[in-house]
Amino acid sequence: MHIHKYLKGLAIASTVGMLLILLGGALVTKTDSGMGCGRHWPGCNGQLIPDEITPEVLIEFSHRLVTGAVGIFIVALAIWAWRSLGHVRETKFLSFMAIFFLVLQALIGAAQVKWGQGDFILALHFGISLISFAAVLLLTLLVFEIDRKFDTDKIRIGKTLRFHTIGITLYSYVVIYTGALVRHTESSLVCRDWPLCRNNEFSLPTNLYEWVQMGHRVAAGLIFIWILIAAIHVIRNYKSQRTIFWCWIIALILVTCQVFSGMFVILTKLNLYIALLHSLFISLLFGLLCYMILLLSRSRAKN
Repeated sequence: MHIHKYLKGLAIASTVGMLLILLGGALVTKTDSGMGCGRHWPGCNGQLIPDEITPEVLIEFSHRLVTGAVGIFIVALAIWAWRSLGHVRETKFLSFMAIFFLVLQALIGAAQVKWGQGDFILALHFGISLISFAAVLLLTLLVFEIDRKFDTDKIRIGKTLRFHTIGITLYSYVVIYTGALVRHTESSLVCRDWPLCRNNEFSLPTNLYEWVQMGHRVAAGLIFIWILIAAIHVIRNYKSQRTIFWCWIIALILVTCQVFSGMFVILTKLNLYIALLHSLFISLLFGLLCYMILLLSRSRAKN
């Protein structure tokens, strides 16, 4: 079936836009710009368009503008894909998920501005945006008919890899949440050494902030080990299935980049560019894991 080139362009713009929303939200948090527009939403400091521009106002207001513009793209993509690809079983579900979680993350952001929320609630914000990003990414892959190009209808996945795929995807959300909690509780530099909180001594964390920081490090270490185990299993048993093989190789590369960028975030004392790369790697990894869940669902239907 011929897919209109403009639909493909819209899909690309929506996917890139969702990445910008994710990175923009991370930038807002990392630069403490969340209150750049005061307690006003959707306006900024009592105005529709602020006339006094500070760095905090610029970051926060730009993030809101990008979110609004990309939101229009995503609604248009969901409706268009629904009408053009409604016969593909995942299309309607992904369209709903993309819009629902985009709206939900926007409402959580607005509630934080208007009334304020606890750190444990705010930590959900990034993860909710990630679900919307993953849904948009998968819609884009459907639009480009990646499944046909990669012959995904021929994929066969055994019980062991099914377990790894589902388990790692669910567990990745725990890693994402703990990472967001580190940012929102301002625990990023409570442990100034790596990999231990204090490399000159081995001891348990002494306060909540150290528990949050070290808990995230342990969670990140475990997902690296788990993905490494899964990748070794795939290398040994799935060389003939190139889509599965390369998905897990890329997943291993991304999680390795994630670990090292997390290390350099600490060693460089929260270098902004490295911190944003840290957010980018986990976003791409989560999107890839969700794609493998899609492959898994199709494999199960074929068996």
